[in-house]
Amino acid sequence: MIEIVSAERCIGCNQCVSVCPTNVFDKGEAGVPVIARQSDCQTCFMCELYCPVDALYVAPDAEAATGVTEEQLSSGELLGGYRAKVGWGKGRQPVASHSFMIDLSRRAGF
Repeated sequence: MIEIVSAERCIGCNQCVSVCPTNVFDKGEAGVPVIARQSDCQTCFMCELYCPVDALYVAPDAEAATGVTEEQLSSGELLGGYRAKVGWGKGRQPVASHSFMIDLSRRAGF
């Protein structure tokens, strides 16, 4: 479930507002999107994937908010963590080109 929109990191591009399939966000007055309908979040991670500055955090728990704080996430490099893991963003390696994925493909006969 979507947990955090970092006002400090957000650049107001509203990509998250545009890509969310369940309309969870509203455009905020200060340009920073607001989580308006958190319970509608389907935990699809689209907002986190499309955020160009890693200003969002979607918790893997789809049923309830975890109550995590931005400070906790910043120290663990979890803001935008899903995006980093799949290799989205400048300077990141797509997960499909990681050696473990290549080895897995070979073992599967591809």
